[in-house]
Amino acid sequence: MKELFEEIGVELTKENRDKIDELIHDMLSVDYPNSAAAWKMVRKKLSSDDAEGFKQRLKVSLMNMGIIS
Repeated sequence: MKELFEEIGVELTKENRDKIDELIHDMLSVDYPNSAAAWKMVRKKLSSDDAEGFKQRLKVSLMNMGIIS
């Protein structure tokens, strides 16, 4: 997943990791903190036809949260 965050311009830190995790759970409608299910769905999204759309939606959401500019 490190590659995903590098690609969209996110530097993971201790301060933003939990916020990003919660955002991803919310985007995928996965109960927090079920990380295994969330990351499984992320991998599935990244291998689907909608991979670029998912990355763009994640990037926009992170921009709206002020995590990236």
